Order: sequence, then structure tokens, then C-alpha cells
Amino acid sequence: MKRGILVIEDDDQTARWLRIYLERAGYGVSRACSLGEGRTLLERGEADLVILDLLLPDGDGRDFCREVRASSDIPVIVVTALSSRDARLEGLSGGADDFITKPFDPDELILRMEAVLRRSKSQVRRVIDCGPLTLDRDRGLFTLFGEPIRLSGIQRDLMAQFMEHPNAILSRQQLMERALSTRTEIFDRAVDTHIQRLRKLIHREGFEPLQTVYGQGYRLVWEEG
Repeated sequence: MKRGILVIEDDDQTARWLRIYLERAGYGVSRACSLGEGRTLLERGEADLVILDLLLPDGDGRDFCREVRASSDIPVIVVTALSSRDARLEGLSGGADDFITKPFDPDELILRMEAVLRRSKSQVRRVIDCGPLTLDRDRGLFTLFGEPIRLSGIQRDLMAQFMEHPNAILSRQQLMERALSTRTEIFDRAVDTHIQRLRKLIHREGFEPLQTVYGQGYRLVWEEG
């Protein structure tokens, strides 16, 4: 499956240039012209890495980077015309994984992306906490309000994907590709059956986090606070 790259860049020429090189390198590319569009696309849970310009029409990319880092482990590479040492340090201290100044060599960008993605893959969270839900990948243990709930391997894979992307709408196709790609017995509508079983296991009166978004997919609703 192609890795998804979200490019947040308001300059059409730069965005077009990035798309050409990234797609040639085998990546899937989505583009946002503003931070607002970037938030919307990021919430879909389709991106594996963000390429972020700092100077955008609706805000400062450094603030957006801090916002992303507060709620997600997705890698962020800043690509900007700002070349001062202070800008670089501020970008990195705000949570960016790397910082590249324009103009840049596209081959260098792709090499840096690959390095960041390798680091990210090796740092997958082994224990995921999402409100009252906890999943320990190594022990295969899932708890709800501290109570152990026995899940099948498929159910754990699904919950890991939902908990990694709280509030994001995940389509059946995304769930099959991202959570269940190694399981040959999974097909489109079978995802619905597994989610129905999950609901029976984890839904309680007043607590029903797995929601259907009709025509789009499913999401785990969780309000931090």
C-alpha cells in the first residue's frame, strides 16, 4: 500500500512540483492550500507524513505543528523559505521531525522523508491510551475502565487503528488496508460484522464510542478533557 503524504502548501507551483516527485517515488499525495484544509485532511487519517510550509494564508505553520504534535505522532517535515537559524530551531522545537529550506533538492527531501518514516515505524506506540480505553500491543491486553476485555486478534487490530486516530472517520477500505491487510479472510462487509461485535463488547450505557458515519465509515469518538 502506498504511503500517504499530506502537503500543506499555498504556492501552486511548489505543490505541483512536490506532487510530481513524490508520486514518481511511489507515494500517494494529498494537498491542502491552508491550515484549515490541512486539519480537515489530517482528520481523515489517510496521511503517514506531513510536509508543511510555515507561511500560510490562515496562520503560522509553527503553531499548527505544535497543535498536531499535541494530539498525534504523525511525522512532520517543515519546508519553508525561512532560512534563519531561529526559524529552524523554532520549527524543530515545535515538534517538527525535520526542517528543509527552499529551494531544495527533491531527492534530498525524499531521502529525509524515508529516514523520518523509518524512525516513526520503529517508534510505534506499544501501549495506546484513549480515555478509558487502553491497548497493550505486546501483551495483547485491552482494558475498558480498567476492566480486561477479551478481544480477538482482528478486534485488537481494529481497535488499534481507531485508537491511533481518535475522531477520524475511517472507511471500510482504510480499515481493511491499514488494520487488516495481512488477514486474507477479511472482505468489505465483514468489517461491519466485526465492528458490531466490538460494540457489544465495549459499549456501555452512556458510553458508546464506536459510531457509524453513514456513507463514509466509522470513527471512535473521544473528547479529551
